[in-house]
Amino acid sequence: MSSWYSPLFFLLATSTEAQLRKQIEFLNAENEILRKHVPKQRIFLDNEDRERLLKLGDAVGKGVLQLVSIVSPRTYQRWQRRVSQGEKPAKKMGRKGTSESVRAIVVRLARETGWGYGRIVGELRKLRIKCVGRTTVRTILKEAGIHPGPKRGKGTWHEFVKIHSDTLWQADFFSKTVVTKAGLKQAFVLAFLHVDSRRVICSPATFKPDDDWVTAQAEAMLKEADKADLPVRFLVRDKDFKYSKRFDAVYEQADVAVEPTVPRAPNQNAFIERWIGSIKGECLDRFIAFGLDHLDYLVREYARYYNELRPHQSKDNKPLLGVWQDSEGPPIESSELVCRERLGGVLKHFERPAA
Repeated sequence: MSSWYSPLFFLLATSTEAQLRKQIEFLNAENEILRKHVPKQRIFLDNEDRERLLKLGDAVGKGVLQLVSIVSPRTYQRWQRRVSQGEKPAKKMGRKGTSESVRAIVVRLARETGWGYGRIVGELRKLRIKCVGRTTVRTILKEAGIHPGPKRGKGTWHEFVKIHSDTLWQADFFSKTVVTKAGLKQAFVLAFLHVDSRRVICSPATFKPDDDWVTAQAEAMLKEADKADLPVRFLVRDKDFKYSKRFDAVYEQADVAVEPTVPRAPNQNAFIERWIGSIKGECLDRFIAFGLDHLDYLVREYARYYNELRPHQSKDNKPLLGVWQDSEGPPIESSELVCRERLGGVLKHFERPAA
């Protein structure tokens, strides 16, 4: 006998009639509470479960109709009649359910493409999966919490960036206080970042970012991008007043669409803003810049370090330029590593010793 039956029988054997009544009330209340938390309104029992309930119900007698709650009393009576008439349990009817592998394929197609159920059925036919139709695909998508209709409209900003990342650039200004003979002055630098490669181009610093200056930087940026073989099709910038009409006209003449950011949309220029946070936190905030030439030197050294030596998580932890081995190198001791420093040790990187 199962180990959990013994305490139950012992409890029943030692209980009075009043206690047994209370135990039955408790079990009924517990059963009602459990039914409330069952996701489906109707519970389907297999033949073994039905036979077990009928066997226990025979011992209770007619009072079982007041106790049964997992099904309606009429359903329980129908089971009893079938047993008394010697009927065999009905076989489960209907088509065979869709396999889990096919369901997984349907869900993957919907999530990775945004297609509707009609388009997905066509793709399944191309993959020689003909066991599901439009209604089945629609049901699978609904059960997975995916709208069965196709995704329409302009799409999200994330989708735009993903599609156009190889031709998309972002631009933004950053500033630093510089020590001059006339006192402290605010110097400005205009930075451009290629979203796909994460390569950065920086302008020389200036105290006066006027119309002529920003126009010259736009022309210089296009030349640098062409030299680096980085295509320019879209340029995202904020609505800073320093961007003049002539600045935008330079890009329009080069068939580049300038996309100003919209209010309360911090993700639109996130890549270049994150880079500005990096150059400030890793470099500029640790120095006092004495003049524009000194600031240009700091920015130029960090840009080279960022483009050529610094590993990037979004690029499989590899620097942006150069050829880097994917295979693991031979074992090496910590003392054999060579530390290279820039800007007095503020910027560091490590190398294996030359063979």
